[in-house]
Amino acid sequence: MTPVTCWDVVVAGAGPAGSIAALVLARSGARVALVDKAAFPRDKACGDLIGPRGVRLLEELAVAVPDAGTGADLLVAGPSRRRARLPAFGGKTYADHGMVVPRRILDDCLRAAAIAAGATPVRARISAADLASGGSVTALITSDGGRLESDIVIGADGALSKVAQLAGMLDPDNALWGFAIRGYIPAQVPLPLLMLLDAQPWRIYPGYGWLFPGADGRANVGIGVGMGRRRTPALLRPDLDRLCAILRREGDISPDAQPGPIVGGWLRMGGTGTPPAAGNVLLVGDAAGLINPLQGEGIAPGMVSARAAAEAVTAGPARAACVYTEVIGELMRPYMTGAAALQEAMLARPRLASAAMRMLTTPPLRRLVAGTWSLYWNGLADGAAPRPSARSAALVQTLAWRLANRPERHGRGGTLQSVQAVQTRRSPE
Repeated sequence: MTPVTCWDVVVAGAGPAGSIAALVLARSGARVALVDKAAFPRDKACGDLIGPRGVRLLEELAVAVPDAGTGADLLVAGPSRRRARLPAFGGKTYADHGMVVPRRILDDCLRAAAIAAGATPVRARISAADLASGGSVTALITSDGGRLESDIVIGADGALSKVAQLAGMLDPDNALWGFAIRGYIPAQVPLPLLMLLDAQPWRIYPGYGWLFPGADGRANVGIGVGMGRRRTPALLRPDLDRLCAILRREGDISPDAQPGPIVGGWLRMGGTGTPPAAGNVLLVGDAAGLINPLQGEGIAPGMVSARAAAEAVTAGPARAACVYTEVIGELMRPYMTGAAALQEAMLARPRLASAAMRMLTTPPLRRLVAGTWSLYWNGLADGAAPRPSARSAALVQTLAWRLANRPERHGRGGTLQSVQAVQTRRSPE
């Protein structure tokens, strides 16, 4: 006989977004299954950096993460190797610092908090779904033949979300894709460093490299690349090796430091490729494409969207999809859509983008724009405390939104045009 279990909500994926959704729902008294194929603790490809919105959310939910470090300002290096220090500002809706913690620790902690609140862990791989006539998912089917029946399904299962695929919500041709790899390397890193590189002289590399602080004398080093709407295999190890060579020359890591082991994962950015919700299925975090297109942050947007989804369900399952879609539209769509359009514009003009990054990191200009750059690039213009840089960041966000909504952009079948149609990716030098 096929085992059948019935729940109020099934959450597929026990990463930060899924565990936060399960935590909030369980605390409200809902019967929640938290499903993941992995045994915890487990590792995950990530930069291990949580932004200020994520820090505030964890504080509000009274979830303490063990062994987490804090980070404030951020360094950005342009193609000329000059560096700009982007200051951290506390806002009305977020903290004045970020958090640095390996995903092996973070994910296990958040999952344990959800289980302690009453969520039931289920180790299983989702392989199929039963659909009602209106498109709702009545049950998720596991690879061992189990049936997880529920009133609501929350997909928190990553950029390639099986839930979104089974529900017919994923349109890969209209998604903004990326791929990233990372490893740990012996290094003491005082501030998180993002590196904007040239693929060749005066032509910007369509991605970013990073070196983030870590624990026990190890740093997180990685590189990611934007692919537009074509999800094609990415061979990034040579690019990571070149990034490490640059970091050695700049003195950020020792001459003999080597990263490893290397792991990677797909990114879906800018809120593209799926609607936030349809029928009784709500998508959160990477499954909803909620990764910042400009600097790749996904943990904080994932957790924020997860709490919004859980609260929409708690307010009333019948209208949860509608309410959640409205909330995500208010919280994230203006920034995500504009940032995605700005990324497209930059990658479509690699020479101009290289020149702009060189200019922004020149000593006179970087002092003028650092605050604005920090707030807008990190998606913090909304909810910022009043200050001149907050007003200018809001203006940049408005201009990017207008760029995304120009008449000539409509009718393309998606938010973004493939940047690969206008730029051939090359390795950074």
